[in-house]
Amino acid sequence: MKIFTSAEIREIDAATVRLEPVTPAGLMERAATTLFQRVKDIVAPERKIIVLAGTGNNGGDGLVLARLMHEDGYVVRVFVVETGAAHSTEFRLNTERLERSGIVPVILADPDQFPVIGREDVIIDAIFGTGLRKPPAGVAAGVIRRINASGAFVISVDVPSGLFCEDNSSADRESIVRASRTITFQFPKLSFMFAGNGDFTGEWEVIDIGLHSDTISSMSTPFHYILRETVRPLLRERNKFDHKGVFGHVLLIAGSYGKAGAATLSAGAALRTGAGLVTVHTPSSTVLALQAALPEAMVSPDPGKGNVTVIPDLEPYAAIGAGPGLGTDPDTGEAILDLLQNAQVPLVLDADALNLIARNREWLDLLPPMTVLTPHPGEFRRLTGTEKTDFQLLQEQTAFAVRHRCVVVLKGAHTSVALPDGRVFFNSTGNPGMATGGSGDVLTGMITSLIAQGYEPGDAAITGVYLHGLSGDIALRIHSEESVIAGDILMNIGRAFRETNFNSFSVYL
Repeated sequence: MKIFTSAEIREIDAATVRLEPVTPAGLMERAATTLFQRVKDIVAPERKIIVLAGTGNNGGDGLVLARLMHEDGYVVRVFVVETGAAHSTEFRLNTERLERSGIVPVILADPDQFPVIGREDVIIDAIFGTGLRKPPAGVAAGVIRRINASGAFVISVDVPSGLFCEDNSSADRESIVRASRTITFQFPKLSFMFAGNGDFTGEWEVIDIGLHSDTISSMSTPFHYILRETVRPLLRERNKFDHKGVFGHVLLIAGSYGKAGAATLSAGAALRTGAGLVTVHTPSSTVLALQAALPEAMVSPDPGKGNVTVIPDLEPYAAIGAGPGLGTDPDTGEAILDLLQNAQVPLVLDADALNLIARNREWLDLLPPMTVLTPHPGEFRRLTGTEKTDFQLLQEQTAFAVRHRCVVVLKGAHTSVALPDGRVFFNSTGNPGMATGGSGDVLTGMITSLIAQGYEPGDAAITGVYLHGLSGDIALRIHSEESVIAGDILMNIGRAFRETNFNSFSVYL
């Protein structure tokens, strides 16, 4: 699914009106009708509805929604927030339609006129939409603060009022609606992908309002949202006469004294993701634990007892992953440097491999083309030496991938995969239960395994993060957010493959 900027969305809206037999008012009616059907699924008929509408097209959407809910039997009150902006044509038209249906909007010209709202009431936030250019001020800012203080369930239409669709570094965070749920039109908004905006969007979902499909297909954007439809065509079918040699030999350089688990999780994930062979190069102190836990993996013992000190012969391997549980001893750093200088196959670098490179940033120039880096935001900031906001970090991630001809997997709730051609893919799967030690080690093994099987590194990263998140979602169905551990993610990789291939797979135990 494509993610467009607010300016591009306006172009698509205009193209829809130009190329289809629909007026701007008709398109608004279409969007709000689809919104109404979704709100009905969420809001019980006995709940009282308070619609707070601005005077632009987002407010117009809110007025149509209010009319449809009123006609369906909901108790609806409508308040128009005077923002100082001109009333749009569609807003005026739908004000007249609303009044003919029996609801006369109340004008809010002062925040002190804000209605009394109970905690059982539902607020529909339709004050500002994608056209917002500057932080709300005056009456609108005061109303937004009262919405946030009300304690009511808040549904934002398209975008929480006060939130910009892309960069929110100039936003007034006290003047942004903190929605319980955001129902957005046609596309996710870029700002929804960033952790700093999660308190504003709440749970969000996309509804299809029928914008012109040919225009959407033809319009390019660097930003994409990874769905099952993205990943399923990437998955490779296995043939009857294939053997383990066809599916690649993975080398994982992982583990240190006390961290055999990281190596075991990563190797287990590589096997569960389909690699034909997996070898783990690990210190001698971790060999016994690893072989006992994972007899399917082979082990290459390092001469060092507590940490990796050298790299083995790299010739047999189709892909190499390094970093889980390695530690950052200087001799381990020398081994990583040796790896960067001598690797002839794609690399996946995670955790302490990245921390060692961050201490020696000149090593970045040694990254082989199409290396996959899998940092969390803290590790990426150490790599780049910058402290930036979410949107600026995305720009830095994209520039880094282009500059170093690598793939950067920036882990988070919507893990982003930046490719060397400037495209960025945000993940749709995963849940807070995956915020547990070892989860990243599993992802490293999965991506390395896919590359060894012949997937292009970019496709391997996109596929890996989606399946990793889906494995966590399946684990959540069995356990809870509090009780999911990395081993649960690992053990559900197979089910994630099946669910991606066959859309549903109901037997999980």
